[in-house]
Amino acid sequence: MEKIIVDPDNRATFRNNVDYCVGTGRLGLALTEEYLKELEFVQKMIGFSYIRGHGLFSDDVSIYHEYEEDGETKVEYNYTYIDRIFDSYLKLGIRPYLELGFMPGQLASGTQTIFYWKGNTTPPKDYKKWTDMVIALLQHLKKRYGEETVTWPIEVWNEPNLPGFWYKADMEEYFKLFKETFLAIKAYDSRYMVGGPAICGVKDAEWIESFLKFCQKEGIRPDRITRHHYCVEFPERIGHYDYSKLEDSEMRFANLQSTRDIVDSFEEFKDTPIHLTEFSTSYTPKGVIHDTNINAAYLARQLSRLGDVNEAYSYWTFGDVFEEQGVPDSLFHGGFGMVAAGNIPKPSFWTFYFYKQLKVFGSECVHRDDNCVIVKNENGYAGIVWNIGETEIKREYLLGGAEGEYALVTKTVDETCCNPLKVWHDIGEPAYPTTEETQLIKSAAYPAVGSDVIKADNGHMTVTTCVKKHGVVYFTLNKRNYTPDRGYDYDKVISFF
Repeated sequence: MEKIIVDPDNRATFRNNVDYCVGTGRLGLALTEEYLKELEFVQKMIGFSYIRGHGLFSDDVSIYHEYEEDGETKVEYNYTYIDRIFDSYLKLGIRPYLELGFMPGQLASGTQTIFYWKGNTTPPKDYKKWTDMVIALLQHLKKRYGEETVTWPIEVWNEPNLPGFWYKADMEEYFKLFKETFLAIKAYDSRYMVGGPAICGVKDAEWIESFLKFCQKEGIRPDRITRHHYCVEFPERIGHYDYSKLEDSEMRFANLQSTRDIVDSFEEFKDTPIHLTEFSTSYTPKGVIHDTNINAAYLARQLSRLGDVNEAYSYWTFGDVFEEQGVPDSLFHGGFGMVAAGNIPKPSFWTFYFYKQLKVFGSECVHRDDNCVIVKNENGYAGIVWNIGETEIKREYLLGGAEGEYALVTKTVDETCCNPLKVWHDIGEPAYPTTEETQLIKSAAYPAVGSDVIKADNGHMTVTTCVKKHGVVYFTLNKRNYTPDRGYDYDKVISFF
């Protein structure tokens, strides 16, 4: 058994910004009941500050309209749906991270679309009309929601380095879009924080460097550099589903560091914050890994280090109401969401919940390694331990600076005790489970809770963890306030009968 000595005076680098932002399917889905139920559950349990999704200007949200009057083409805006969407967000305590896209059909220069819901991914036929639309929206939002809207982050487009998301992945055309949009927003109100280029994977270093060279040449200083982060090899498609192998974590962290290094190589852009406006394991909405325990364990390691070089990171997505490749065919379908239909939390949900609880517990990190992160406060310790591998990991933590008794509480998520996918499989994989089946599956979707009393010995407490294959364990160790009622003897209770 490996022994880890934890010095309470030690400080380890750990920037926990787990609750900054979360992703969503296209914004128009926020008009549906199931979507809002899932978001309400996530907000109640975790509480993200911002939410980012596609389709702000797509036709289903219906903001942009052209009409003919006296032989002249005129423009009008309709905010009925976006108000309803954003009202719902604010009611649930979350604000929009404004991704500016996709192109309204009447403003588009072409007919190329992406996804089941046909988001137009061509440049505007008139850049002035595009920037007018952007500024009109910001004016409307400020009037409706007040000055706080200037703090809502803005990102120009989504993944323009992929030809499906931006016609021909035309780099120069995207740079023009960014420049025109950035300058228009800053001219309206310089307090808005505008970022880009929102790239994903393909030629990422080339795009980041070229983007910064363009900004340097034009005298533009983006407030954030944005990019995406996915961690699987190219998938194998079988039927409706995508099967992918996870990439090596160190390789993925090195890729993130390379973006930080490129940004910092420009004197005028050094230390510009980097936002991962999307991250997950698989990048497909039918990536079966999303529903599994290995996904939870892999993400536990990701969350322990994503803050090292990124100011913010946004998981893609909070829930399974999602339609990029059509309406989901079954309850568990490899959806991006951390929550399945019926508010069934997947194992990965608990990884995010644990990191949020860790943030609430304390900010002083005393230990971090490839399998755990531990923080302390004035009353004790809290930590997350994970196991990405196949073999059970046993560790003994010697936690210093202790005296008296402490209450140890553990919450365990692994393939044995918190695996709704297995229950769903064992009862026959019902695509559309009944209410009773949904409740059964949900009952298997919560962590196993354990507890013990730990007595300090020579200034140390000893906590032993045993993390099974693909498991994640959250523990807290707080000073115990023992207040038994007169005549009540727990030891006698459990031994009397």
